[in-house]
Amino acid sequence: MLILLLYFFIVIVVVQLVYYLGVFTKFAFAKPQKITPKRIPISVIVCAKNEEENVKNFIPLLAEQNYPDFEIVLIDDASSDDTLEVFEAFEKQYSNIRLVKVENNEAFWGNKKYALTLGIKAAKKDYLLFTDADCYPISKDWITAMSSQFTLHKTIVLGYGGYERLANSFLNKLIRFETVITAMQYLSWAKAGNPYMGVGRNLAYKKEEFFNVNGFISHIQVRSGDDDLFINEAANSKNTTIAFTPESFTYSKPKTTYSEWFTQKRRHLATANYYKTLDKLQLGTFYCSQLFFFILAILLIALQFQWIIVTSLIALRYLVTWTVVGFTAGKLKETDIKFWFPFVELSLILSQIYIFIANLFSKPVNWK
Repeated sequence: MLILLLYFFIVIVVVQLVYYLGVFTKFAFAKPQKITPKRIPISVIVCAKNEEENVKNFIPLLAEQNYPDFEIVLIDDASSDDTLEVFEAFEKQYSNIRLVKVENNEAFWGNKKYALTLGIKAAKKDYLLFTDADCYPISKDWITAMSSQFTLHKTIVLGYGGYERLANSFLNKLIRFETVITAMQYLSWAKAGNPYMGVGRNLAYKKEEFFNVNGFISHIQVRSGDDDLFINEAANSKNTTIAFTPESFTYSKPKTTYSEWFTQKRRHLATANYYKTLDKLQLGTFYCSQLFFFILAILLIALQFQWIIVTSLIALRYLVTWTVVGFTAGKLKETDIKFWFPFVELSLILSQIYIFIANLFSKPVNWK
């Protein structure tokens, strides 16, 4: 029995090494990108629902971008606070802001995709750049950096959306680590020719890509997924690229309580159920290999079975994974994360188990 567990453990370690060395190094060790301004007309699209304070602070950062030809499409998704009034004030202040007012619709109540569809149709430019109402670019060259990756054939650009760093908060480290791991996965798979998701905090595509798949219609019944489900359907090896220069990054304010973060991640996990079968398989295999690595490592060490082989495999796995995660974190300007890697990785796996079990017994709530 123990020898079978050892063989299974060896298989699990090999699977992990295949992911990290065969896939994730494609981003971790990628050559630095260069920004070559394209001067493509861009519509920046922001959808907001009850985001009064955030839009007061962040919309000016979008309006003051160093870019020659862009408009900002502000979508108020039937907010009950003063978001609409703030948007109307910005519309008067900035000549390149276009306002879309969305009324509650019984058929699409609480559905962000409906509001985004109206905003996309209202956009006057052919290239669309998306961010969330609680996000902000860290550079005035954000539009330049993201749009520079468009080419004649690359009409979808996946960017990185990080979270602000908070001092003395393990939750914050956990949130940012999970964000880095997620980015490592979708950016690496995109470079490998199999793009499967993107994040609405930082995403760009040509408007024709939206209409080529009839917008969000195939998953309109799913409340979330305006970003990852759309990319899962529309993106392929020929039309998709990534942007990872520091100027292309956006940041958001992170959740400050575990309950808020769990609620957010439950929604994200539920959305992944609608991915293509092969994408669900590769994601499921990766996460299962992580879980079984810890279970089997602890079990085999506790039983002191072939401990030299077991500890050697553990050391090899950590050498490879820590190195790849470290280079990835460096590229994404999240360098401090790599020092906490063993602790936040185990914490993340335990959190994911809790979230998975919670989703088995109840459905996550709508986006707002």
